[in-house]
Amino acid sequence: MRDDRFCASNCPFTRAIGTIGNKWKPIIINVIGTRTIRFGQLDSIVPHISRKVLSEQLKELEEDGLLERLAYKELPPRVEYKLSEKGLAFLPILESIKEWNCKYEVAPMPGEADKKSRINYARTV
Repeated sequence: MRDDRFCASNCPFTRAIGTIGNKWKPIIINVIGTRTIRFGQLDSIVPHISRKVLSEQLKELEEDGLLERLAYKELPPRVEYKLSEKGLAFLPILESIKEWNCKYEVAPMPGEADKKSRINYARTV
């Protein structure tokens, strides 16, 4: 859910966080990457997100110009999503965040290494 107070701020950083600042949008952008993907594929790749929230996040990403929605007039109807130029420009920023996390991530506690507490949202081709 977008916080319009952030998006209407005078500060460019605050506006940027208002656009991409929840837990799902960066994950969705990372999963889509440079490919075109359908809703069902996104739903199966991104765990722990409801279809309703995924749909809302995709709509907001499209409204903010980060995502393009491609609707095909065929039966059954087919809709695909891909990153816009603005969305593709965000990928190197996500890469930097991942590198930062790998560098400063705290090692898991002994005995937690085999737990599936960490989810890898890497793009699959």
